[in-house]
Amino acid sequence: MAQPAFEEIVEDFEFLEDWEDRYRHVIEQGRAMDPLDDALKVPATKVDGCASQVWLHPRIEAGVFSFDGDSDAMIVRGLIAVLRALYNDLPVSQVPRVDAGGELARLGLNDHLSAQRSNGLRAMIERIRLVAGEHV
Repeated sequence: MAQPAFEEIVEDFEFLEDWEDRYRHVIEQGRAMDPLDDALKVPATKVDGCASQVWLHPRIEAGVFSFDGDSDAMIVRGLIAVLRALYNDLPVSQVPRVDAGGELARLGLNDHLSAQRSNGLRAMIERIRLVAGEHV
């Protein structure tokens, strides 16, 4: 079972039948996020493998994983928001066990993202798993 915040996105997607509405919803999720502080947009937080500029800033406090992120592309910023709903507030030991592909498939994202966006999404997931795996 995914995080409640992710389940809410799944429910929203079930209500939105048209993919364009879903796409807009993802973008709105990104707009609702606070921007990442420019001081955190450094090479160490930059995610390689994304067509756009992407930064992820993970935090692990008291064994709980969370991250903030940002991108210069609206849809990617929205995808970061979706990943935050999937991963934030999980015990760090559970992060590598999340079936991100399976959970994101529930949203139908794989069918509607370009190959570059899909590769970037995978790169973000790998970075999240790598960071969490270092703390397990």
